[in-house]
Amino acid sequence: MKKTVTMLWLLLLSAVMCSAQVRLPQIFQSGMVLQRGTNIPVWGQADPQQTITVRLHKKKCTTVADANGRWRVDLPAMKAGGPYVLEVRGEKSEVITLTDVWVGDVWLCSGQSNMETTLERVSPQYPDELNDSNNMVRLFHVQYQTDTHQPSSNLRPTSWKPLNRANAWRFSSIGYFLGKQLQREKGVAQGIIESAWGGTPIEAWIAADSLAKHFPVLHRQTLLYQNDAFVQAQQRAGMLANQRWQQILDEGDPGMQAVEGSNGGLWTQPTFDDSQWTMVNQYDLLPTQREWIGSLWLRQHITISKAHAGKAAQLLLGTLYDSDVTFINGVQVGSTGYQYPPRRYQVPAGLLREGDNVITVRFVNKSGKPYFVHEKPYRLVFAQDDVQPLAEQWKLHKGLEMPYSIGRGVDLQYQPSTLFNGMISPIAPFAVAGVLWYQGESNADTPQTSDYASLLRLMMANWRQAFQRPQMPFVIIQLANYMEPSAQPQNTGWSMVREAQRLVAKEDKYAELAVTIDRGETVDIHPLRKKDVAQRVALAFERLLWNPRTVLSPEVKETSFVEGQVVCALSQSLLHDGALYEFEVAGADGRYVNAEAEGRGDRILIKSPIAHPVSIRYAWKNNPIRANVYGKNGLPMSPFQMTVIQK
Repeated sequence: MKKTVTMLWLLLLSAVMCSAQVRLPQIFQSGMVLQRGTNIPVWGQADPQQTITVRLHKKKCTTVADANGRWRVDLPAMKAGGPYVLEVRGEKSEVITLTDVWVGDVWLCSGQSNMETTLERVSPQYPDELNDSNNMVRLFHVQYQTDTHQPSSNLRPTSWKPLNRANAWRFSSIGYFLGKQLQREKGVAQGIIESAWGGTPIEAWIAADSLAKHFPVLHRQTLLYQNDAFVQAQQRAGMLANQRWQQILDEGDPGMQAVEGSNGGLWTQPTFDDSQWTMVNQYDLLPTQREWIGSLWLRQHITISKAHAGKAAQLLLGTLYDSDVTFINGVQVGSTGYQYPPRRYQVPAGLLREGDNVITVRFVNKSGKPYFVHEKPYRLVFAQDDVQPLAEQWKLHKGLEMPYSIGRGVDLQYQPSTLFNGMISPIAPFAVAGVLWYQGESNADTPQTSDYASLLRLMMANWRQAFQRPQMPFVIIQLANYMEPSAQPQNTGWSMVREAQRLVAKEDKYAELAVTIDRGETVDIHPLRKKDVAQRVALAFERLLWNPRTVLSPEVKETSFVEGQVVCALSQSLLHDGALYEFEVAGADGRYVNAEAEGRGDRILIKSPIAHPVSIRYAWKNNPIRANVYGKNGLPMSPFQMTVIQK
C-alpha cells in the first residue's frame, strides 16, 4: 500500500513538473543565429505567474508569465560573436539550454516559387559552388503551414542547420548565395530563414485584420474557408475525384497493359513493335489539336556504344508539360507530377546496353496538351564532358483520351491571410536585419493586379507591425523577364506588377528594388541565375544598412520634351552610350508606339514619333529581350512608365 501511494505521488509530481515546463517556439533552437545591434526578443509559454530567467553570454533578463502563460524578454543589443549558450529557466521547471548560438545578421526570405527555387534546381548553372560548407552560415527552413482561423502559435518541427551541400540542396538558392556572400564580406554569422510557398498570391501573406480594414472582400474570402467540415469535405472530394480519374486512365490505357516481370506497361518494353507509330518533332507533337486530355506516349530509340554500355548516367529531359513517367528499356527511371521542375532522372548502372535502347515517356495531361519546352537540355550525361544528345524526333501514339477531372481539393495556401497566420506570425517578433520579398507572378493578370502596389504596401506595414520594427528593411526583387518576346508594345499584368514593385520601393525609404529584368528566361518562369539575384539583393542591403552611397540601378530623375525629343535625366552615367531599345511613347490617347532612343552620358534621348508625347515607358513587356539600359556599375534600369513634362 505504501509503495502504491509513493508511486502515485511520484506520478503526480511528474505531471505537475511537466505542466510547469517552460516552452520555446520552434525558431529558438541550438545552432541559431540572433540579430546583432538590436534588442533580441525571446518569448515562449509557461505556467501563469511563473518567473522566467533568460541568460545569453553576459546578458540576463527576468520576467513573469502572464495569466495565459505567455512571457517575453528583450535581451539588450549585442555585438556579433559566439558561439554562446542561451539558457531559459523557470522557477518550477528544468533549464532549457541552447548551445552553439551565434550573434550576427538574420535575413527573412519570403515569397513564392522563385524564392523557393532550390540549390538543386540551379545546380547546373553553378557546378563549382555546390560543395561549399560554412559553419558561420545557418539555414532555417519554415515548413508549409496554413491557418484560416487565427495566427498560429508555433511552426511545424524544423531546425537550424549549418550551410553545406546536404543542408542547402533543398534550400532557397537565393538564401544560400546571399548567406555565403554576406558572411564573406561582413565576417559575422549569417542566419537565413526561408519562409516561402510556390504559387501563392500576396494576399495569403497579409494578416486578416489588415485585409478586413483595407480589402474586405479578400477577408470575406478567408471566412468562407473557416468551416473546417467544408474544407475537409472538399479536400476529400478532390482526392477521390483525382484517384478515380487516374484509375480510369490507367485501367483503360493500352500502353499500361501489364507485362510479367516489369514495372512498366506494354508500350515501355524495348521489344515492343512501334513501327506503326507516328514520327513527330518534340516541339510540335499534336499540330492539329488545341488540347489533349489524358495520356500520350512517346518512344525514342538510341544507340549506346560498347564503351557506355552498363554505365550509370543522367537522363536530362528538359522541362515537360504537364506530368510524365519516363522509362528506359521498360524500367521506370523517373516521374514528375507537374510542369515546372526540370527532368533530371538517374539511370542506374546496368540498365543501358550496347546497341538499341528505348526511352519511353508517358505524358499525362489534365489541361492543355503535352509539349517539350524549347531551350532546355535533352541528352544522356555520362560525365561532364561525355554526353549523348537526344534527337528531336520521337515516335508518338495516343494512349487514352479522358474528360476533364471532375473536382479538385481546397488549396488553403492560396487563400488570404493563411500564410501570414501559418508561416510568418509564428516567427514574429524574432529580430532580423531585413526581409527579401520575391513574389508577384501569381498576382499578374488577376483581379488583384491593379491593387498590387496597395497590397504590397499593406503587407510591408503589416510585417513591420508584427515584428515591432517600423523601419524593418525590405528588398523587393522585381519580376524577371519571361515568356515569348514581342516586337510590338504590350500592356501586361507582369509589367503592371513590376511597376508597382518599383513605385513601392521608391516611395519607402526603408526599401530598395533589386532589378532582374535581364536575368529571366523566355521559356522558364524559374530562371536559374539566382546567384546574380542574391548579389543584387546584397547590394541593396548594403545601401539600406551600411553605406547609403552604394550605387544601384539607374533611375530617371526627370523628363522633358525638347525639339521633338523626350530627354530623360538619369541618376548616374550609362555604362555605354549609343542605341537603346524597348522605349515607347504615347500621346493623349494613351496608345503606345515604339520609339528610337540613344544614350549619352547621363541622358537618354527618345525620338518621339508623336507630336505631343504625354507618356513614355521602358521595357514594358513580359519579356523585353532587347532592353539594354545599364548604369555605370553594370546594373540594369528598371522597367517604368512615366509622364513627360512639357517645356
